[in-house]
Amino acid sequence: MIIAESGVNHNGCVETACRMIDVAADCGADAVKFQTFEPERLVSRFAPKAAYQQRHTAADESQLQMIERLRLSAEDHRRLLARCRRRGIVFMSSAFDLESIDVLVGLGLETFKVPSGEITDDPYLRKIGALGRRVILSTGMADMDEIGRALEILTAAGTERDSITVLQCNTEYPTPMRDVNLRAMQTIREAFGVAVGYSDHTEGIEVAIAAVAMGATVIEKHFTLDRTMAGPDHSASVEPEQLRALAAAVRNVELAMGDGIKRPSPSERRNRAVARKSVVAAVNIPAGSVIAPEMLAVKRPGTGVPPGDLEMLIGSRTRRSIDHDEVITWQAVERSVLV
Repeated sequence: MIIAESGVNHNGCVETACRMIDVAADCGADAVKFQTFEPERLVSRFAPKAAYQQRHTAADESQLQMIERLRLSAEDHRRLLARCRRRGIVFMSSAFDLESIDVLVGLGLETFKVPSGEITDDPYLRKIGALGRRVILSTGMADMDEIGRALEILTAAGTERDSITVLQCNTEYPTPMRDVNLRAMQTIREAFGVAVGYSDHTEGIEVAIAAVAMGATVIEKHFTLDRTMAGPDHSASVEPEQLRALAAAVRNVELAMGDGIKRPSPSERRNRAVARKSVVAAVNIPAGSVIAPEMLAVKRPGTGVPPGDLEMLIGSRTRRSIDHDEVITWQAVERSVLV
């Protein structure tokens, strides 16, 4: 599942958010995700901004002021949901407070994305868990004990473990490559027996593609219409062409993973005769000859007696003459006298 994360890159403008839905659909994403919150319920007026937010917003603006201008109203949500339905893409949003969960329930969402910052919010997790719906849990800033505890709360509240996907995530925007730690995704899967995925905040698309090859079933990637737009997350997001390339690459890797059974593929079977070898005549062999080792060689193509059966030809008698370099077939020898 490819989730195109709009986040707050619409800058609080529902028209921009609608254009982002169109882009996500056109680029091949399965879902487009927003953020649902009431500023006063989420952030204290004394809360500072993260360092990456400070770099891309006004220095004299508080975190509360910042998210107030990035908020989408309940009516905006309904409009975006309708746009997603018209475009055939799943509408998703992360709720950041208890009342916002109710907003998303009212919209009929079947999948609830728990953002990294809520992984230690027990009342929030209990409310999500009690819905009994699909849950995608981000784990930025968390350790294994915190992940385990969050899973216990969700399942105890009523969500089945097989309905939960846990995302490896790093909440630095952009995430330095040295801090990605994709192997943690596999550690989470083995420790908790859950489906896993990756929420990507790196620059570029290669890490998300690698995550698919390592077993991710969900990929979430922030995108924007233009990285130069003002706002906290634009510079760490991909633009439409990168999102399109990511979706195409993920689909290719998904196909390339296969079923794990080693066998000749349909496309390569025709190459067997060209690339493999057969037993051929090393010299001209007259009809009625008893074949000796020095009469034989192994060369391409692979349309005759396979090299592994060369010993079975020794001592047999030829039914007809065989030219030098001619591929030897079983029809050309009297197998009844094989020794």
